[in-house]
Amino acid sequence: MKISQISVFLENKNGRLAEVTRILAENNISLKAASIADTSDFGILRIICDQTEKARQLMHDHLFTTRVNDVIAVRLDDRPGSLAAIMTLFEQNRVNVEYLYTTHIGQEQRSAVVFKVEDVERGLSILRQNGMETVKGF
Repeated sequence: MKISQISVFLENKNGRLAEVTRILAENNISLKAASIADTSDFGILRIICDQTEKARQLMHDHLFTTRVNDVIAVRLDDRPGSLAAIMTLFEQNRVNVEYLYTTHIGQEQRSAVVFKVEDVERGLSILRQNGMETVKGF
């Protein structure tokens, strides 16, 4: 199943990340996963939350530039090589991974890896065909 992720583009200056998290908290939106990448000028905060459209609208209302993308989350076994197995599967099937990050899944105390791949439907199909357990929601 696809999961919606919001990318929030932030100026690389003090307080911008705090502002985003404060807005979400004040509106009772729970972050389920987050990743940030930065350059000297700007950062991209990628978040998965429990109210995607509300969060996106709030970011827009506060003049943040956003984009919503579909991503895939796959449960990881807590053992060496579990991520390598998924990466090998993607490599063998020529699935281009644009980026990834990890998170915990709810109360299960299990990890998941979130993938942004070039073709989400194809990536999901390959994972299903190979018995990988995707996350339906957080």
